[in-house]
Amino acid sequence: MNLSWQELIQDFFENPQKERIGSLLGSFFPWDLLKNLKAYLYDLVGELPKLIPTGEPLRESLFITTEGEIIPFKEIKQEEGRYLFRGDEVRGAIIQTGAILLGRRIKIEEGVVIEPTALIEEPAYFSRNSKVRHGAYVRGSVYVGEEGLIGHTTEIKNSILFAKAKAPHFAYVGDSILGQDVNLGAGTKLANLKFHKKEITFEIQGVKVATGLKKMGAILGDRVQTGCNSVLSPGTLLGKDSIVYPGVTVPSGYFSPKTKIKA
Repeated sequence: MNLSWQELIQDFFENPQKERIGSLLGSFFPWDLLKNLKAYLYDLVGELPKLIPTGEPLRESLFITTEGEIIPFKEIKQEEGRYLFRGDEVRGAIIQTGAILLGRRIKIEEGVVIEPTALIEEPAYFSRNSKVRHGAYVRGSVYVGEEGLIGHTTEIKNSILFAKAKAPHFAYVGDSILGQDVNLGAGTKLANLKFHKKEITFEIQGVKVATGLKKMGAILGDRVQTGCNSVLSPGTLLGKDSIVYPGVTVPSGYFSPKTKIKA
């Protein structure tokens, strides 16, 4: 029996084509997309404006207009939800004092806010109105969809967050994909490396799948929720609308949509 991702995709993602990167999921298994995520982002992401310092904490908050102009945020006035510079409305993103950008291949769209002490390595893509909170660690090869959230002390690497996906507090997200409206409870860990450090395999509908990866976290379908301090083993695939209860360790493998994992 041959396994077809086209037959499974609706178990996980309803409208992946809405994401810039999601269109690739129609052609590849998601774990194959993770193999090439870094190269894809380097092709997709241009360079930051040269006036933005990199490699050290920002000494002042900056406003990046949609046209690429850099304005000290202290010169921006806020009025009824609008940003004004010298009397004219401006649109853009905010990088706050103390944030650290390592490399220039970082895309920051309108409405993005990067809070103090967040550390971001290239390549990374932050879509409209997404947010990186204080103390987050973005270790490169990360794509965040519109209104996505990387929270306080959350660490993320080689991963994709679709629109409104949230990893708000104390999470680890390694080599994973989070569908639209996914929410990780505080302390959720998406483990990505087995103790024996061998290739990650699992079964889907009786078919054994060899990923070709030694590091793979979780594939979480749209609207999956995890409870606080839950742990997902390497190679966990949760269908859309599934729920993991607090404190539960989920074994690797495929779980159909609307699964509830209590123990």
